Amino acid sequence: MKKVLKVLGYILGSLLLVVLLFAAYIQFAPLPVYEVKTPDLHIQPDSALVAEGGRIVMTMCAECHRGDDGQLSGKLWADDAMFGKLWSANLSKHPEAGIGKYTDGELAYMIRTGVKRDGHFAGPFMAHPLMADEDVAAIIAFLRSDAPAVQPIDQRPPPPDIRFVGKLVYKLIFKPLPYPAGPVNPPPTSDQIAWGKYLATDKWQCYRCHSASFETNDDLAPEKSAGFFAGGNPLTDPDKVIVPSANLTPDPETGIGNWTQAQFTAAIRNRKRPDGTSVRLPMPPMTALTDAELAAIWAYLRTIPPVKSPAAPKT
Repeated sequence: MKKVLKVLGYILGSLLLVVLLFAAYIQFAPLPVYEVKTPDLHIQPDSALVAEGGRIVMTMCAECHRGDDGQLSGKLWADDAMFGKLWSANLSKHPEAGIGKYTDGELAYMIRTGVKRDGHFAGPFMAHPLMADEDVAAIIAFLRSDAPAVQPIDQRPPPPDIRFVGKLVYKLIFKPLPYPAGPVNPPPTSDQIAWGKYLATDKWQCYRCHSASFETNDDLAPEKSAGFFAGGNPLTDPDKVIVPSANLTPDPETGIGNWTQAQFTAAIRNRKRPDGTSVRLPMPPMTALTDAELAAIWAYLRTIPPVKSPAAPKT
């Protein structure tokens, strides 16, 4: 019996040692640095490309990157007791504090994979692997432009203050996405449903919030994300109150099955539900989306199978 207990003690001691070594690695080892395979890319901007890039950036990126100065100078955008504190990057043209030293290829690589020019991972929210080449080019053109929001400003966000859980996620779960092997073209606008799918999943990435959780989203095959467009993702409003994302499937009880296209448009643009109540933050008003884009997204959402989602708030 003593021999058995001794063997069990060795086994338990070995397991404890493995756990302690693993915890020490997570806590003290530096975050991974990835190889940057910069594509040979040189954007030729024109006024139309810059304008479209401004529309995308000020709709998609400004919510997290706009500082108190009104420029895209970065700010504290995540402060979680378990994950830690994260500051968004300075996207101005400042050569040291911002992205002034980035080449077009380095910007494209970061936008698609989430990997910065120094090899550090910016995080999955930065990555847009399925966005069309023309939209990536538009973003880069705007970031290079004379727009006031991107003019050089020496605002240097603090380094991330990541806690154990955050380090665990960054080292074991969050990984860079692959850079496309070939051209990425959007579907023709004449195919309304296909175009609506592109807008909802690849360009504006509505599914990221309106699925079950960020952790279970599939950025390379959005339709495989858990709870795809059925909502329930626990988002946080400015007061740090948990707000589950809405169900955008055509379920008549928990989704938008009883909505009209006009009501959907009002909710997206003006944050007004059919009953007159406001859509809660962190959902911003998407005023830059065109009538054609909203009609296409609406048409696509009507094709998704209805899902009854008790986790999503009443729509």
